[in-house]
Amino acid sequence: MSLLTLVRHGQSTYNLENRFTGNIDVKLTALGEEEARLAGNKLKSFEYDIAYTSMLVRAQESLRIILEEIQQTKLLVITNAAFDERMYGSLQGLNKAETEKKYGAAQVEIWRRSFSVKPPDGESLEDTFNRTVPYYKLEIEPKLKAGNNILIVAHGNSLRALMMYLESISPEAISKVNIPTGLPRNYTLGDDLKVLNAVYL
Repeated sequence: MSLLTLVRHGQSTYNLENRFTGNIDVKLTALGEEEARLAGNKLKSFEYDIAYTSMLVRAQESLRIILEEIQQTKLLVITNAAFDERMYGSLQGLNKAETEKKYGAAQVEIWRRSFSVKPPDGESLEDTFNRTVPYYKLEIEPKLKAGNNILIVAHGNSLRALMMYLESISPEAISKVNIPTGLPRNYTLGDDLKVLNAVYL
């Protein structure tokens, strides 16, 4: 058996300002740092062999804080753009409420939650899935099969893509899945990598 833990980064400055963040490299807020500390506190009883994160500072900083909390700062950390947040195109940096006024709440909801519909000039969740999951299968699954415990700190959409794969969630059902910031989700995996248990801590 092996353990896979997924954590969405703590609150960012654009989360606080209700803006579309995408792959803009914004920092954590003070609350976001505290959320990462609380995530680490929940993970103190687990030992990890490798950690993965994105190229974006809000995820990297969340991981750094978590590793400090669990006293595993010497852990091997691998950063890869496969785990970056989806690119929201021309919506990036815009206030979500103002965008709803301009385009209508229904259209904005489709851009945000649909599996296959892209926001203007941006990535769909399907695009994110098609870069995140192949990397996971190639890079991480062999390590899990070897019995390594893995920690991934990334973003709402890259982690939703992984959840789809791990839990066989349909494109329709994933539109209703929202991953909270700073709340670890633990997967206990069998030797065949089938999910034996999945739970938020």
